[in-house]
Amino acid sequence: MKTPFPPLDLPTRLLHGPGPSPVAPSVLEALAKPCIGHMDPEFMRVMNEVREMLQAVFQTENEMTLACSGTGSAGAEMLADNLVEPGDKCVVCINGVFGGRFAEKCRRAGGEVQTLNANWGEAFDQEALVDLVGELKPQIMMIVHAETSTGVHQPIDQLGEAVHKHGGLLLVDCVTSLGGVPVMIDEWGIDGAYSGTQKCLSCPPGLAPVTLSERAMQKVNNRKSPCNSWYLDLSLVGNYWSGSRAYHHTAPVNMNYGLHEALRLVLEEGSVHRFERHRAAHELLKVQLEERGFEYASDPLHSLPQLNLVKVPERVKDEAAVRRALLEEHHIEIGGGLGDLAGKCWRIGLMGHGAREENVGKIIEALDAVAPV
Repeated sequence: MKTPFPPLDLPTRLLHGPGPSPVAPSVLEALAKPCIGHMDPEFMRVMNEVREMLQAVFQTENEMTLACSGTGSAGAEMLADNLVEPGDKCVVCINGVFGGRFAEKCRRAGGEVQTLNANWGEAFDQEALVDLVGELKPQIMMIVHAETSTGVHQPIDQLGEAVHKHGGLLLVDCVTSLGGVPVMIDEWGIDGAYSGTQKCLSCPPGLAPVTLSERAMQKVNNRKSPCNSWYLDLSLVGNYWSGSRAYHHTAPVNMNYGLHEALRLVLEEGSVHRFERHRAAHELLKVQLEERGFEYASDPLHSLPQLNLVKVPERVKDEAAVRRALLEEHHIEIGGGLGDLAGKCWRIGLMGHGAREENVGKIIEALDAVAPV
């Protein structure tokens, strides 16, 4: 029987918004490898290698390091549902969209949430946060390392020690930082972190790298009440990724192939070269934009190289029309502002495979065509 639906025929886009990012050809090839069973010994080998490479990229020896089935938001819920119990005192730092979302996840898990707030586009003063930890003594403290909505790169290297002094756990959103700037889980004393495959790892969306310290796993294993989510319950999922290999849910097999190749490319390039490549692409873009009268909206002392928050210039009367023209006429995607920054800013991503000089040139050429000075 003939179907009215033809095979997919999609345009090729240059993905320079807040994610997903450009995907390397070898990662797409890995996704197309033969699907095997999620309990197949060969897939268990893939899982072992994914975990080992994630440990290297996260800079951790945490045994509980895995690829959560779902996007970065699933990783966030995995931490909230497993580590927050009813009545727990949770302090969540909010200076953009994603801190606010984690606060809501903690509330839904039954936590007593107190938020600390900074202006969108500004980083928190880490020393002030350390002082507040001494006053508040949270059981859970959460902060966003790389705020995708504002381009802020938040210093966090002193927070773990401060939180641990009072018996708490430090949780960190690394969705946009992992693979683009240093993330030092063990050195910084981070107890739980989550990321996403579609940012600086340059893999399609669908998995959330997650890591938990031994201290965090002690809480998981000694909960007074069951985990709020069966699907994300680490006492169950953890046994599939390590331990007894007990079946829990059907893992996205081919997505793990893609992540395997993406992580292999990260390690093959090396962190020093990779971080410098992101920095160089950012600096080139910034120079080119400022020459054309564009201004950055993020904290100048704490700006991410991989997520550029740029003010929409006054000469542009319809910023959404410019983004639409970039997409339709030049096949380049950039992001609009979120929340308080909607209609006021663009988010231009230079992530992973897309953080290259030639990509910057294409972005600038297209902007010159659709939003000339």
